[in-house]
Amino acid sequence: MLQNNKLFSKVFMWMFIGLAITFGVGYYVSMNENMLYNVFSKYYIFLVILELIIVIVLSLRIRKMKPMTAKIFFCLYSFLTGLTFSSIFVVYKVTSIVYVFGITSVLFLIFALIGYFTKLDLTKIGIYLFMALLGVIICTIINMFVGSETFDLGITIVALLVFIIYIAYDIHVIKRNLYMIENEDNLAIYGALQLYLDFINIFLRLLQLFGKSND
Repeated sequence: MLQNNKLFSKVFMWMFIGLAITFGVGYYVSMNENMLYNVFSKYYIFLVILELIIVIVLSLRIRKMKPMTAKIFFCLYSFLTGLTFSSIFVVYKVTSIVYVFGITSVLFLIFALIGYFTKLDLTKIGIYLFMALLGVIICTIINMFVGSETFDLGITIVALLVFIIYIAYDIHVIKRNLYMIENEDNLAIYGALQLYLDFINIFLRLLQLFGKSND
């Protein structure tokens, strides 16, 4: 139990650091018109590709990375996400963003506790969650060409449910140390990355559903 508590304190610390970097950078960039313009007119695709590369590298190489390297990669990913995240501060009202952030935090806490204390073996649903997530990605790509608002709403709701369940799943897996990463610092970074992604995706989906625009 003490080992789990120590591990989760590191996981949540790094998750909080990642979120703080992302929201801080996003807000700062949104206040600078020139920087905002450059991000979305010149570098957006490059930033998205770089984010994807970093996630893949962290996921595949985390076992062999030095702890400091893993931490730098995580912070870099959070920073890059902040750059692309800046648009939400332009599109949505700050009060709305804070409100949705609060809702996301409550949902995260509830399902994190479920994942931590449940006696069920949640590792068995991992493949189903992955298949559901893959389905969401495929449907999102299809809707880019179809352009259906109703279809988009359905995708958003399904994605929201998938990532909410992913919170409990990821917490459960971290608790059982099933990532088989010997170094505790690296395990903490990997766990923080998974939970960070869950939080960000839930936040964005809720913002789509309940966020109030600046228009």
